Amino acid sequence: MIATCCALALGACSSLRPKPKPKLAYEERPVELLYSTGANYMDRHLWTQAVDYFQEVERQHPYSEWARRSILMQAFAHYEANNYQEAISDSDRFIQLYPGNPAAAYAHYLKAVCYFEQIVDVGRDQAATLQALDNLREVVQRYPDTEYARDARVKIDMVNDQLAGKEMTIGRWYLRQGDTLAAIGRFKTVVDKYQTTTHTPEALYRLVEANLTLGLMEEAKRNGAVLGYNYPGDPWYADAYKLLTSSGLRPAVAPNGGGRRGLFHIPFRRDKSRTVQPPASVPATTQTTAAAKP
Repeated sequence: MIATCCALALGACSSLRPKPKPKLAYEERPVELLYSTGANYMDRHLWTQAVDYFQEVERQHPYSEWARRSILMQAFAHYEANNYQEAISDSDRFIQLYPGNPAAAYAHYLKAVCYFEQIVDVGRDQAATLQALDNLREVVQRYPDTEYARDARVKIDMVNDQLAGKEMTIGRWYLRQGDTLAAIGRFKTVVDKYQTTTHTPEALYRLVEANLTLGLMEEAKRNGAVLGYNYPGDPWYADAYKLLTSSGLRPAVAPNGGGRRGLFHIPFRRDKSRTVQPPASVPATTQTTAAAKP
């Protein structure tokens, strides 16, 4: 009975193991045919099949221009399938093998976008956000005049707004817990490090509010002045003005706007249709360039 139970347990464990991914049977084929078949699968959004054929290009023709191009196509197919770690690995492999190739710019860009699309909401850990920011900045610094850098700059603004939002979330929590000094530290981080984001007016208002709570009148007045000088029409300044006035600290600048506090922030979008596709050039030896383009 014990032996039977052990056999059944082992059989159950083996059935739970993930089955290995089937690979294409090796059959020597022209490189143009392999590549164009992979590209055709890409056009049909069959990402797994596309990867199989681009891997076959590498396996059968490892030192060709086709193989070099196929690495990028694998990275893009993995990215489209949301297999971000595989896409990052492919991009890193291209960068390591061909650091001086013009297409390395795209490998850096796609790697950054993979991290960008793994960013989670501000209530969770922002490790991917920081990785995205580092890689997006690298794209801008290395390739400032490219279309990759233009898209990276837009995403950097969104990432900074995300990181500022994380600081604001923690700061508000500290305020609710009565830990005013810790809250002030978070709001100061937003003002000092993310001052161009949409969270800055609220951060300055919260600094006014927190400093008044602690009886730091001059500090509250200073933050109110900064808020009024830079955002005189913002509803957050209207609220700060009321707070300061009620404490006998009338600011020099009167608010010129009204209404409720603005809650608009840069929308965080994961839109694959906006991602730049791989460079369109293919090896000059091909007779099927039209079919080979993604």
